[in-house]
Amino acid sequence: MAMRALSFSTHEITIDGVRLAYDDDGSGPAVVCLHAIGHDARDFARLRKRLRGGHRVIALDWPGQGRSGRDHVDAGAHRYAELLAEFLDAVGVDRAVIVGNSIGGAAALRYAHRHPARVRSLVLENPGGLASSSDRLAQIVLAAMARFFAAGTRGARWFPFAFRVYYRTCVLQRRAARIDRRRIVASAYQIAPILLQAWRGFALPEADARMLAPGIACPVLFAWAKRDQFVQLSRSLPAIRSFPNARLETFRAGHAPHLETPDAFESAVERFLAELPA
Repeated sequence: MAMRALSFSTHEITIDGVRLAYDDDGSGPAVVCLHAIGHDARDFARLRKRLRGGHRVIALDWPGQGRSGRDHVDAGAHRYAELLAEFLDAVGVDRAVIVGNSIGGAAALRYAHRHPARVRSLVLENPGGLASSSDRLAQIVLAAMARFFAAGTRGARWFPFAFRVYYRTCVLQRRAARIDRRRIVASAYQIAPILLQAWRGFALPEADARMLAPGIACPVLFAWAKRDQFVQLSRSLPAIRSFPNARLETFRAGHAPHLETPDAFESAVERFLAELPA
């Protein structure tokens, strides 16, 4: 619990008219942490503490989340990859290991594809875009989730309770994530518009990142929460196998191994980092 209350060095920077907040701690090779939609940089407080002795660890708040200001563009992996590129230039990161969860992982994939020389390796936790979203079942689910968050955006009275049930059963399922789950659930109305934008974007053809996989040659660790009911491993495996230099480790988690199974996740990341070329 104490690890989640850690205080880090908070900074702000304006990128393309958006005020972005970020934590920047430690020194050494850069590790950049990108959170899931509706979360914030606090997700990575424990990982930052573990790595800061030998790395510069940066955790960014996406627009409209955490301490960052609102964006003038809808939330989406493409937009986040663009912001990430300008952000890393601005904070002086030439090459980094990027850790991304969910939409953070999807943005990291796109950044790595566009800027291969600037990515040392990727750690991807259940990234979106590696399974088809065009089949009928996927479109039905995506439309239903968009309607759910549209109700929250309108201020439906039942939404906070339903959002809490959704997060407990589908997203952050494990007891280890209870503090983070409470924090996110408490912001249900506040983050509903961002979640609505993102889920609408997940249904668009440009959300499909499968064609990028063969062109990402850096080492990739897929740290997969195998209980995920939306970003399912079985549907993503063909794309994972098309990465030239990837390994897969699974965790008994719902969507975010770094929050739900932190000990196992951090050990896997440390092993992965230790094997990277200097």
